[in-house]
Formats: sequence, C-alpha cells, structure tokens
Amino acid sequence: MTDRYAVFGNPIAQTKSPKLHTAFAEQFGEDMSYEAWEIEAGGFEEAVHAFIEHGGQGLNVTAPFKVEAEAMADDSRESAAICGAANCLKFEDGRIIAENFDGIGLVRDIRRNLGVDPKGKRVLIAGAGGAARGALEPLIEAGVAEIVIANRSVERAQEVAGLLGPRGSITACGYEALEPGFDILLNGTSASLAGAAPPIPGVAFVGAELAYDLAYGKGLTPFLAQAKEYRARQIADGVGMLVEQAAEAFHWWRGKWPETSALIAELTVPLE
Repeated sequence: MTDRYAVFGNPIAQTKSPKLHTAFAEQFGEDMSYEAWEIEAGGFEEAVHAFIEHGGQGLNVTAPFKVEAEAMADDSRESAAICGAANCLKFEDGRIIAENFDGIGLVRDIRRNLGVDPKGKRVLIAGAGGAARGALEPLIEAGVAEIVIANRSVERAQEVAGLLGPRGSITACGYEALEPGFDILLNGTSASLAGAAPPIPGVAFVGAELAYDLAYGKGLTPFLAQAKEYRARQIADGVGMLVEQAAEAFHWWRGKWPETSALIAELTVPLE
C-alpha cells in the first residue's frame, strides 16, 4: 500500500514540498504519495488526527501551524522543543513525534553546499523570531564560537539568547550596537519578503565570509545587496536550506539520504 505524507499550511499554494518529496521518492523508487493541504484556522489538530486515521505516516508543517504542531506532539525532539515549533511530524506506535529541521537544513546547506565550516565562526542572526530559535541548537552543535542575536526589541533577543542556557556563547543586542567581526551573517527577519532590509549597519558586513538570507526566490534582496556592497566574500539565499530541510525530513521518515544538488540548482534564482 502506498505510504501517505503531506504538508499542512495556510496558505499552501506556494509550497515546494510536494515537488521535493516526489523527486526524493523517485530517486529510491519509494512507494509514497505526498500532498499539499490547506487547513482552515482552528482545524489543524483535527486534520492531523484525520490524516493519521486514514493512513498518514508523516507531515511537514508550515505557517501558521508550526507552534500548534509542536504543542500537540507526544514527544518533541530537541530542536523543536527549544524553538517551540515543529516543521515535521512523524507518527509511530500511536504517538506523534515533532522535529524542526529548518536550522539543521540551514547548517547542512552552509557546510555542504556553500563550503563554509561553521566551526569556530562568529555568527550574527538578525531577528529574534522562529528562524533564530530554530537555528540556535544546530549552530551550537556545529561548533560556532559565538552567536549574536540582533533585534529591534533587545528584550525579545535576550529571551531567545537564553534558550540554550550555558551550552554556548549566545548574546543579544540592538542593531545599533553591531560592529565588524562577524564571519557569518544570517537574515532571519521577514524584511526580504517585503523588499526591505533589516537595519544592520554596513560595518557589520566588513570581513564577512558569508551573508545568508533565509528567504529564497527573491533574487538579490536588500540584505544581500548590502552584503555585496560591503564585500562579503559569499552571498546566498535560503533555497539550499529549503531543499536540505526537506531531505532531513525524508531521511527521518524513510531512512534514506536523497541527493539534493540538482533540485537546488533547479530552484535557484540568480542573485543579481
């Protein structure tokens, strides 16, 4: 019998998940289906249980249901528990298990596809939302030397910085306090979706090895344009993160690692 998977969200028309997982399944000849479902507000938990009852084995979860997905799980893995949100669910032995592969996919893209080893690096994360929360544990596990979270609300940045306790050097500040000395800059704000840039002073880009915008498919965003102006050695958007987090989910569900480079190349928009 065909194994069933899906992605739940609202809106859902923009999702690339069916394309990615169908391609992964074809690589291995896996007998699985993958659908995109638009779920009405207030109906997420009921829809998940209905999907399980009809043979569903796993789900990807996108906005606005990631927090609800983590909250309803019987078991939340560390990355999901830390950020209080899940982008992937697995159903085993009557239990719902939650994971968050966004940050894991980010680190895998930076290390494997962009050739930048995060170990020992000083990292700036712009924004203190879900993207920052999801990136913390994978970055610390990758051995970064320091993470600085910059946000308009320093209090909110401090809250996120405290999530891992003593496990790593994570500090918080306002944008105006940023100075040179970062190896990797990550834009985890939603500014690029509106054609704007986070208020990072140009000097923060000086000497950077990589500037990475977690948004994808927007071309040369204002954040990346600023990085280019201040001569960051490499710029990238989040298309690799998108594909790699999907590959992590597929491996979690199916136990096989799909090849990702062709899909990344296909989905990449030139940064010009």
